[in-house]
Amino acid sequence: MSLENQIIQIAKQARAAARIMATLSAEQKNRALFAIARQLEKDKELIQAENAKDVAAARENGLSDAMIDRLTITDKVLEGMVEGLEYVAGLEDPVGTLSDSSIRPNGLEMARMRIPLGVIGIIYESRPNVTVDAAGLCLKAGNAVILRGGSEAIHSNQALARAIEQGISTQGLPAGAVQVIPTSDRAAVDIMLKQEEYIDLIIPRGGEGLIRHVVAASSIPVLKHYKGVCHAYVDELADLEMGVSIVLNAKAHRPGVCNALETLLVHEGVAQQFLPMVHKALTQAGVTLRGCPKTCAILPDAVPATEADWPMEYLDLILAVKVVKDMDDAMAHIAAYGSNHTEAIITTDLNRSRRFIREVDASLVIVNASTRFNDGGQLGLGAEIGISTSKLHAYGPMGIKELTTTKFVAWGNGQIRI
Repeated sequence: MSLENQIIQIAKQARAAARIMATLSAEQKNRALFAIARQLEKDKELIQAENAKDVAAARENGLSDAMIDRLTITDKVLEGMVEGLEYVAGLEDPVGTLSDSSIRPNGLEMARMRIPLGVIGIIYESRPNVTVDAAGLCLKAGNAVILRGGSEAIHSNQALARAIEQGISTQGLPAGAVQVIPTSDRAAVDIMLKQEEYIDLIIPRGGEGLIRHVVAASSIPVLKHYKGVCHAYVDELADLEMGVSIVLNAKAHRPGVCNALETLLVHEGVAQQFLPMVHKALTQAGVTLRGCPKTCAILPDAVPATEADWPMEYLDLILAVKVVKDMDDAMAHIAAYGSNHTEAIITTDLNRSRRFIREVDASLVIVNASTRFNDGGQLGLGAEIGISTSKLHAYGPMGIKELTTTKFVAWGNGQIRI
């Protein structure tokens, strides 16, 4: 069978499965989620052995430490997959719920009913935990899903796919409900992106290059975020000790993820005091600073920043730093260089925090906390299928509800239109 026919067959199976998935009860879906979780635990050694092959190849190919961290399935990562599935099983099922009900003047009763999107295609890089998170969320929302992971995680994703398939099969769910494209051939992606007859939505997760390629090549609607250029603004009225803690966590906790801090903005009124404090903590964590002229005047060992640093998503232990005149200056910088992902303010002033929340445009605007909280699990979604910065139809982490839509339903008593 040719690659094109293979992808079309997968897409057809997903479409057929989606019709069944949309009719399942919450109890049936929850049992399937728990079955997948138990199968992951059972297959732990096999999964980690396959993952070790991918990690070894990544090291040979010179992938960065941050990328290898995202690729590795540690005991903790596997436990997180299991806990995520169990958490999602405990969430309320949105499918079939009614909202916005009303009665028209002619007596016709109207409402919106929440329904699955149908077939979702997910294209992603490096992080094999996406395979499980995406499968679990799509399943709970009543969708079928086609997963295409990166070539660097091919062994890991295939092992996880086998566990998922075995788990759902024990509960009688259709095999086409969760499918992983079984090849690393990049041509498979472009073929998949043309299956608008069978696939309802594409969600890419990965680097900016991948996402832009998907957007350009797809005949299917794409829900995306290009990159995470996340800022933290330390206000003139900030608790500086708190600011150091937040900035250190946001930058150094996991620098290779999209909600890591990439640019620090500091009010000129506290720059002389705050920058040496945060510089000490960041340097101890191995972070290199690239600063504006005012920053470099305070921190002589900072690397002078260039214009290219301000829109940069480093995904590494590098932080751009700029001293700003005030909050208006900070918000103007964010508007010019931000990516609508995550923006934070550190301040003790309630009015300034309220204004920052109101005026800054991002999928998460956060006060006095790390940018690392823009995550489905941290925001109560159990897990996420991605973070949308495109606003249509979702903005921010996509959980179960964001994987559904609504249709109008109406009840009449013989009404006719005249």
